[in-house]
Order: sequence, then structure tokens, then C-alpha cells
Amino acid sequence: MTQHLAAPFTGTSGAAPAHQTGWWRDAVIYQVYPRSFADGNGDGMGDIAGVRDRLPYLRSLGVDAVWLSPFYASPQADAGYDVADYRAIDPMFGTLLDADGLIRDAHDLGLRIIVDLVPNHSSDRHEWFKRALAEGPGSALRERYHFRPGKGTDGELPPNDWESVFGGPAWTRTTDPDGTPGDWYLHLFAPEQPDFNWEHPAVADEFRSILRYWLDMGVDGFRVDVAHGLVKAAGLPDLGSHDQLKLLGNDVMPFFDQDGVHEIYRSWRTILDEYPGDRIAVAEAWTPTVERTANYVRPDEMHQAFNFQYLSTSWDAAELRKVIDTSLDAMRPVGAPTTWVLSNHDVTRHTTRFANPPGLGTQIRTAGDRELGLRRGRAATLLMLALPGSAYVYQGEELGLPDVTDLPDEVRQDPSFFRAEGQDGFRDGCRVPIPWTREGSSYGFGDGGSWLPQPTGWGELSVEAQTGVAGSTLELYRAAIAARRAHPGLGAGSSVEWLQAPEGLLIFARPGFVCTVNTTGRPVRIPVRGTVLLSSSPVVTDGAEIELPADTTVWWTV
Repeated sequence: MTQHLAAPFTGTSGAAPAHQTGWWRDAVIYQVYPRSFADGNGDGMGDIAGVRDRLPYLRSLGVDAVWLSPFYASPQADAGYDVADYRAIDPMFGTLLDADGLIRDAHDLGLRIIVDLVPNHSSDRHEWFKRALAEGPGSALRERYHFRPGKGTDGELPPNDWESVFGGPAWTRTTDPDGTPGDWYLHLFAPEQPDFNWEHPAVADEFRSILRYWLDMGVDGFRVDVAHGLVKAAGLPDLGSHDQLKLLGNDVMPFFDQDGVHEIYRSWRTILDEYPGDRIAVAEAWTPTVERTANYVRPDEMHQAFNFQYLSTSWDAAELRKVIDTSLDAMRPVGAPTTWVLSNHDVTRHTTRFANPPGLGTQIRTAGDRELGLRRGRAATLLMLALPGSAYVYQGEELGLPDVTDLPDEVRQDPSFFRAEGQDGFRDGCRVPIPWTREGSSYGFGDGGSWLPQPTGWGELSVEAQTGVAGSTLELYRAAIAARRAHPGLGAGSSVEWLQAPEGLLIFARPGFVCTVNTTGRPVRIPVRGTVLLSSSPVVTDGAEIELPADTTVWWTV
């Protein structure tokens, strides 16, 4: 395989126009969850070959970049977020040659490729960790993880009171080579995912090498998993709470959002800046406030950070305006673009969240009113794409897919589903393979079924069923992304101008553009704002006024 440096990006004659410096500032980035996108070899599991075959579809959708969830060699204890080898492709997804071909094909189509990086923890099958266990107490490799003696008379209690995000203690006790109970190791997620000790220089050296490996392969950036978790408070102090999951994202924890993480990302930025083509890093950082999220995207750190506060906001005009203002205000001082996202592989799809009453969180077990959810979801999409900054689209949301809320227990694979007192464990519902055709094996996902069962009627939501159909959700996404690219007042920016609006509505202006959003369950008459560019539901103007339907967004050119 030939490794290659990506040249400064210009695309091809069939690609979108080249961006100015800082392409990520207004990019629409599409998340591919490889297991569930497309199956190229017919084994029921999505793979790199399947993604590669479908790149023209992503080009036709109009997105700028593709973010791939992990495809590294892994025992798959947590769907690939337990990495055993960061420089190898798991055979279930293909080979390094497949990855190289994917990157090259994407670049030929004018698409950038962003890959997941998982630096907080490795797999317990990682060579370092396996040797640390085999060599026993005193092994130098144990210093690269968090091994500690237990508390209690015989060390039978965990070293502190930290809880795993997946439920239960964040510590697992080892067995020494002689068969006796040994030290404990830290894992903020599953026991198969031991946390690295980022105080050890070998860990930092290894990840700088991993960055260069994939940059040399030509990737355009990294989405950094659990970016807020790498550094732990000195001494690993007790938290003193036994309801810790409710605190996540609401307070600075001794194991999350410690200030020491920023030194790591400053060192990474120097590497990214050495490469041509504007390579980027994107933080998955759950923080108590948007202001703390902004710390990750200061000029010498990462380029983007996910806006989880926006993702978690209810379909309510006042709440949305507040989080939009807070987000833009927080990013402006550091000069970073605000990002907007509605769905991803870890939360219930937004069409289902919006189909249910507010206040239920981001993992919901009930289908709710699907017609209502889709109507709100389409309106939320146009709102998101009208805001200044960069937007993320999760695979299948352009089809209006709902979460699959009725998967039987026996098919579930989310590791937190099998652990008490952890996350709800229902992430499988947003990971069901997407439909490509009306009929056929797994609705065109592949020739060998699908690793999670697809609902009856999935084919009517497929790419085939919606392509070229006026008013379909797929064509709405295509039209919105194209209009966003073409209109000079959309895309990058740092502010909006709020206009007077009735209660329950949002109305804001950008240069030559106005967006009107009705979050209420009833139609509202408002003045015409210009020429209708696009609407999430059918609208008809009546002279100087328009009746804005319930849960509808309209774009206007002025």
C-alpha cells in the first residue's frame, strides 16, 4: 500500500467549489457508522467497501466531509471503541488497502475524510495491556494505565468511588500471574476498555505517532472520542456521590474536563499544522457549559467541538434561542465556528425525541407520535442548517428515519444494556442499518441480512423510495444543503440578528436571508419576509402575510 500526503484540497471538476482557508467553518459533515451504512461483502455487517461504493450518494447529497466511526482492529466489546491496534483495520470492516482506496476515492469526489480517534482508553486486548497483566505487579507497562491497589483489609474494595458511565464501579480487579487477587485497573466505560494514564510520556508519544500514521494516509482530520476524559485529577480523589451519572455534563468531574487535557491538544495542533490541506481535530467533549467547551477550540487547540447543549435542547423557541445565543457567544471570543448537531450514534434519533414529550432526555424508549416527530425533525433540520457555523448529519437522518424502539432484548448489542445502573442501553435503536432500496435483502444494505433487524416497512423510507420525490425528506436535505452552499448569507459566521416574533416562533436574519421557525402546534400568521427559498412543510403566501404551519421552518431570500 502506498501512503500518501493529501495535497492542498481543491476537489475535481465534479466537486463542490473549493473552500477558502478554514473549510471546516461552514462544512456540512456526514457521520457514517460503518456497521450500519452499507455491507459490501454480504456478511450482514457494514464495511469499508460498502462505504466506498456509496460515496457518490454522499457527493450527491452535497456534504463536504465524511466522519467514520471506528474501524480499527477491535474485539468489538463496545462497537469498535475498544481499540486493540490503532494502525490496523478490523477484518470485519476490511483492510488498510480498502481504507487507502476509500480516502483516495473520497478525495477524487471532493469529499474529505475524518476518522475517529479513541485516546482515553484502549481495548483490554491491546498489546500493552495484555503484557501488563501477564507481567504482573511491577511491570513498567502498568504505568501506562491506571493500576492501583484496592482498599480494605485484603484490597477487596475499589481504589475509589468512581462509577463507570456504563454502570457499576469504574474499577475491575485483576488476577496476578500466580492466581491470587491483584490490583485494580480503571475503566470509565466497559471493563474491556482500560483507561490510559496520560501522565506517562509513552502514551503521549504513541498517540503523536498514531496521528502522523493516519495523516500520512491522507485523512483530513480526527474526531476525538471522550476528548474531555484523558486527564484525571491528581490522586484520583473520591467523588463522594453515588448518583454520579446524573452529574455528567453538569459539573467538572475528577475524571472529566480537567484542565490538563488542553496541553495534549496543543501538542496535537502543532502536528496537524505541519500537514497541507487544513487537517482538523474535532472534540467530543461533554462539559458543564458551552463556555468550557470553547476551551477545546482556542486558536492553538482543536478546530471544532460538538455542541451537545444544542443537541439536548427541546423543540421550544425560547430554549432554542437561549442555546443558540449562548453557543455563538461562547465561540466568538476564541474565533472558532459553532457546530450544530441533532443526532448521532449515541442518542435517540431526533425525529423520535421530538415525537415524545420534552424532558425525557436523549435516550428514549417510546416511538411517540411519528408524524409529529418527522414534521418537527424536518423543521429542526432547516433551523440547524440556517445557523452560522458547521453542521453534522448522522446517517439516515436525511431519510427521516425514526429510532427503532421495539428491538427485542435478545438482539441488542449495546454493552450498557447488559450492565445495571448505567446508561439506558438503548443505543442500538439509532444504529439499525439504513435502507437503500424498497425491497431486497435488508433493503439494499447488503446481500446477507443485517446485524440488527430492520423494521417492516423500512423500504418506504429508503433512498430509492425518496430519490426524486418532491417533498421527501431526502430531497429536502439535498435542497437545503445546496441552498446553504449557494446563498452568500449562509454558512460561516458568528452571529444572527433576531427579529421580533410572536411567542413560540423564532425569526432571525442573516445577510440577504431570513429564517422563520414555528415551534408551536398551531399555524401562526406572520408577515411575508421576502421570497420563499425553502420550507420544511408546504406553505402558501396570502398577499402580505403567510400562514406558517405548525412545527415548520421557512427560508426566505430578501
